[in-house]
Amino acid sequence: MKKLALLLIALISFTVSEAQSAKSLLDEVSSKVKSYDNISIDFKYNLNNAKENVNQDTRGDVTLQGDKYVLNMLGTTRMFNGSSIYTIVPEDEEVTISAYDASEDKEITPSKMLTFYEKGYTYKMDITQNVKGRKIQFVRLIPIDSKAEIKDILLGVDVQTKHIYKLIQTDSRGTKYTITVNSFKTNQPLSKTLFTFDETKFKRDGYYINRLD
Repeated sequence: MKKLALLLIALISFTVSEAQSAKSLLDEVSSKVKSYDNISIDFKYNLNNAKENVNQDTRGDVTLQGDKYVLNMLGTTRMFNGSSIYTIVPEDEEVTISAYDASEDKEITPSKMLTFYEKGYTYKMDITQNVKGRKIQFVRLIPIDSKAEIKDILLGVDVQTKHIYKLIQTDSRGTKYTITVNSFKTNQPLSKTLFTFDETKFKRDGYYINRLD
């Protein structure tokens, strides 16, 4: 019984230490991200569900400045200026405008991609990989809310730069969403109008403006 107690104490101590280590690493990532004026990321996106025989790859890019972002993916541009979300679909010549409601925002949006883990998750260290000479430490995040649609998230961090390299999100249905960062640039010169929606221009170009707010 005494040996069992000692083993349990050792296991608990290791688990607590591991969680603290994982949190310390994520705190470093968060601090690094918040120190930049802006971030530009080029990425690969994969959606995979073996049961449904679905495996889709696409590429995209996103520019972030504070909570604001411009995301280009699947032929669509999604822009958030801090208060409204603009979804621009050139193929349909349509722009959908919706008001942002923080209370309903439960997804890992571009503006939260690099800091979403700060609340609502428990952490533990996972595997370490060597990717072209870069040491990538994965941290497994599990939602505190047992009813969450997300089962778990693996966050791969470049140990040297403290930048996020990969995010693998698995939902309760077994679907995996993987974002792999191809390039991570910081403090780039940005246009002053990058996060400004020019409605007059789009109307002139024949776009239909669909307002949901």
